[in-house]
Amino acid sequence: MRERSELGVGLLLALIGILVLTDAFTMDVDIAQRGPVGPRTVPFVVGTGLLVVAALLTVDVLRGGRGEAEGGEDVDLAEPGDWRTVLLLAGVFLAFAVLIGPLGFPVAGALLFWGSAFALGSRHHHRDPLIAAVLAVVTYAVFDRLLGVPLPGGPLMGVL
Repeated sequence: MRERSELGVGLLLALIGILVLTDAFTMDVDIAQRGPVGPRTVPFVVGTGLLVVAALLTVDVLRGGRGEAEGGEDVDLAEPGDWRTVLLLAGVFLAFAVLIGPLGFPVAGALLFWGSAFALGSRHHHRDPLIAAVLAVVTYAVFDRLLGVPLPGGPLMGVL
């Protein structure tokens, strides 16, 4: 039974690798790029890496290799998962995806960073929003201004 699940992981990795490479090949890219590394480079590297890892895993499993069961280090494996944190993080990511269009990246990103910190247990209610806002604005500036990757500015477009 365990061999089937490990083969399934290899198959899943291969399918994701094929999907990533297919998207990279069909990506509509402007020929005039800034240098030898264009927007297709990372998807090609990631997709190829996924296919290589899938092939190596499949060969290892077919030769009888078995991964060791997770020891859990300092985690009690008998305890149930922390679904509250998982659901809070999923809600924060969903809210970010919905709000990035109308509010722009700086505001939606600040909410994402603050919400993630809150969901993961930070209770510095005065400090976290400030750090999240600075992190979102710096991220926006680096991507939009320095890297030339346009992010939606939202209502702060004229200010930033």
